[in-house]
Amino acid sequence: MNKDKEELVQENLILKSIVDRSANKPEIDSLIEGPVILVEKSSAFVDLSPFGVGIIYGREFINAKDIIKKISLGDIVKAKVVEKENENGYIELSLKEAKQALAWSEAEKAIKSKTVLNLEIIDANKGGLILEWQGIQGFLPASQLKADHYPRVLDSDKDKILKELKKLVGEKISVMIISTLPKEGKLIFSEKDNNPEEKKEILSKYTVGDELDCTVAGLVDFGVFLKLEDGLEGLVHISELDWGLVEDPRSMFKVGDKVHAKVIEIKDGKISLSIKALKENPWTEFEGKLKKGDIIKGVVIKYNKHGALISIKEGVAGLVHNSTFGSESKLREKLELGKTYNFQITLFEPKEHKMTLVHLE
Repeated sequence: MNKDKEELVQENLILKSIVDRSANKPEIDSLIEGPVILVEKSSAFVDLSPFGVGIIYGREFINAKDIIKKISLGDIVKAKVVEKENENGYIELSLKEAKQALAWSEAEKAIKSKTVLNLEIIDANKGGLILEWQGIQGFLPASQLKADHYPRVLDSDKDKILKELKKLVGEKISVMIISTLPKEGKLIFSEKDNNPEEKKEILSKYTVGDELDCTVAGLVDFGVFLKLEDGLEGLVHISELDWGLVEDPRSMFKVGDKVHAKVIEIKDGKISLSIKALKENPWTEFEGKLKKGDIIKGVVIKYNKHGALISIKEGVAGLVHNSTFGSESKLREKLELGKTYNFQITLFEPKEHKMTLVHLE
């Protein structure tokens, strides 16, 4: 590209960015995609209409050089927003961080689907093996190895265990991801698995309603995996962890914790558990005491796509719908997180754990 043409492209990019600036900018850390419209020696530009033009430059350009080398004009790229608007009016982007964010998302899907991965063992320490998946390093604890790989040494001598584990470096091993630790940049793997017939036999020992002592084996965004016995784990979905609002299971538990849980479903070779089922149901306190039309005080604890969740007691919350304010933005303007307001009950079904409310001025 000659100099005059390059300058013209640059001017057009700046004008386009200024025109589009009126649109709401995507938030920092959000993922966004668009076609590449210009690649220079130290920067690349992405059309992010209607938000403006994105730029990858400086450290972010250097970090993503291997990716950028393979990009052609017009290619759609997914990037992470690192700055909503810089001094030149561009949205600053990171390709490398976007790739990592997508990898973490794929890891969560792999946990949910119990995907089996065939990975190379790249190192070992006294606690287990080091593996890598999609550029993310992970740990396979020795306790999660199958019997034929587990180091059997006298007196559980850690140096001898390490020596045995080191012999596995370079081999490939079939594993599943059981937990993600994005803040630590780490995955936790397990090799343990059972064939369907063995699993069926193990599951036959359990029935709905059983109360069990379990150990936390893995943590994910959508819940907690509990070890019931060797070769068998069950899932406590995030909605079954507590009566109160749970945003992140990792804030409540860690791998190795001992917990008491109740079997609530056995289906398709999987066992579902509940921890909150063994705790007192806070909704029962209001049976016969609250009804449609009653006026109560409540605190705003969360927004969702339908409206705002209002708590009247830990574990008892109702919904104020966006439609009662005309729009989501008006609701969020009137009802601030953490603040207490007066509400009128429009629906109250404690046995179904349902309550809807309207805000009273």
